[in-house]
Amino acid sequence: MQALIQRVAEARVTVNGRVTGQIGPGLLVLLCAERGDDEAAADRLLAKLLKLRIFGDEAGRMNRSVQDVGGGLLVVSQFTLAADTSGGNRPSFTAAAPPQDGRRLYEHFVRQARAAHPLVATGEFGADMRVALVNDGPVTIPLRVGAAAPPR
Repeated sequence: MQALIQRVAEARVTVNGRVTGQIGPGLLVLLCAERGDDEAAADRLLAKLLKLRIFGDEAGRMNRSVQDVGGGLLVVSQFTLAADTSGGNRPSFTAAAPPQDGRRLYEHFVRQARAAHPLVATGEFGADMRVALVNDGPVTIPLRVGAAAPPR
């Protein structure tokens, strides 16, 4: 699984003009399940995300996690993170999990996030969403775990 994490001052998702989720300070999580991913990968990604020290401490150094600062999580499904652009001008999304697997893993991730963190909002899986955010920093970090993760 992979995610693009953005530290935000605020963020919201709308579907057909209706707000489906919004947060104040915290993390916007653009989440992508890839072929071969499973619930264990989702759990590892969530654990990493919740402990990632990308919020400032008293000295202004990135030394605190979203849990440390009590920030929100806004989780949005984003299969386009699996894009392969090596073969021309039209991206291929064959690395993305099939929709039924993607939905299952997205919903698992959200359930686990809600069990571990007090403020979790979401987009709507498979919907045409509008995401508005105020990136704080800006801080944008890619995270990847599981079958498709590159070797370290």
